[in-house]
Amino acid sequence: MAIDELLDEREQGERVKAWLRDNGLGLVGGLVVGAALIGGWQYWKNRTHSQAVEQHSAYQSALLDIRSGEFDKASQTVAGLPDTAYSELAALQLAKAQVDKGDRHAAIATLEAVKGAEPGLAAVVQQRLARLLTDAGRGEDAIKLLADADDPVSLEARGDAHFALNQTEQARADYAQALRQLDSAAQQRGLLELKLSEVGGTPDEPEVES
Repeated sequence: MAIDELLDEREQGERVKAWLRDNGLGLVGGLVVGAALIGGWQYWKNRTHSQAVEQHSAYQSALLDIRSGEFDKASQTVAGLPDTAYSELAALQLAKAQVDKGDRHAAIATLEAVKGAEPGLAAVVQQRLARLLTDAGRGEDAIKLLADADDPVSLEARGDAHFALNQTEQARADYAQALRQLDSAAQQRGLLELKLSEVGGTPDEPEVES
């Protein structure tokens, strides 16, 4: 091997040693951070799975209490659930059972306690709560609850609240807006058209997307 090649190899080796001296601490730190991130990810994943299992178990317990008519116990279980889809589903089931039993005020209290962590389910909770409030003579509260409504079901529920308060003009506007968002095959269209006609409105042609 040529002398110059030996010198090049020796020079390269010295350069590697120098780089390690300058960057070794950062390299080790990076490895430590990487290991910590991996360990943290595993811990978070296991903890999340454990929490999901616990929430599902509590949800199932609440359903069993509801089916057996132990509403007080079910209410405590539902109240103890974190704000997730499980708590909202359990609250909806409990409220339905309370209504079937004839305890509308308890059902209202159950749904009012829902925080609404899941947007899709939160809308259903609001719609059912608004209808219960209207039936209980609290139409103004139902209207406030659905003040920002923009979907057909919520608009219909708000229209029902206006109608219950003899606010026919506002009811007509809500029913008409709800109908404009439905196609001709929608199941609820027929009932909405009847409601709109009852408050002096005329069903428009459904909007067709191009």
